[in-house]
Amino acid sequence: MSRKRPTADVVVVGSLNMDLVVRTPRMPRPGETVHADSFATFPGGKGANQAVAAARMGASTAMVGRVGQDGFGRELVEGLRRDGVNVEWVRALEGETTGIASIWVEQPGGANAIAVVAGANGLLQPRDVEAAAELLGGAQAVLLQLEVPLATVEAAVKLCRQAGVRAVLDPAPARAEVAGWLGRLWAITPNQQEAEVLVGVPVRSPEEGARACRALLDRGVAVAVVKMGEQGVVVGGEPAGGIFHVPA
Repeated sequence: MSRKRPTADVVVVGSLNMDLVVRTPRMPRPGETVHADSFATFPGGKGANQAVAAARMGASTAMVGRVGQDGFGRELVEGLRRDGVNVEWVRALEGETTGIASIWVEQPGGANAIAVVAGANGLLQPRDVEAAAELLGGAQAVLLQLEVPLATVEAAVKLCRQAGVRAVLDPAPARAEVAGWLGRLWAITPNQQEAEVLVGVPVRSPEEGARACRALLDRGVAVAVVKMGEQGVVVGGEPAGGIFHVPA
């Protein structure tokens, strides 16, 4: 009997992290110890967040990623499974740790400092994406970010292009190299700082966001969404029928 062809409306290629959040009245200075208010862990990673969001919105969703053979990895995979994400292509790597983000948050105020350890995320290779080529080729959209090796993301973009599948990139953390891929992406969703890296001009206001949006469209993407924080978003492209500012 032939194996059933793997399918999902949305495929996410990317990162899974455990967020380790410390809330403290102030950030410690070098060499100083402070008494923090609380500690908690939260499932995260830009890729896993995309997968959970897509699944909760009703899309059949699968994820391609890597975790370590540790408690964090098991917890992250089980969390995805509970949200209805197909985790067949999320592998636990022997001898590796799951990716983590150590997040210090000042209370009150909310200022934060974050240190990310890629762990197993850094070992997701182009060959792993190629092994899931049938899955990607059957999707309506493939969601990508930049918390796994750049070569792996580029391999996924190439596969999408060959299969005629829409590749949607959240270019975070910002990488200037992505500017060379814009003609191969269907959509890109940078925040202000990431848009500045891609187009080389400041993005501080909705008007500047619209100019950045236009620059991204002129470089080949079909849809550009520039996220402006409390100022909302600027959306542009053929499906939108122009460029629009949407307040928060």
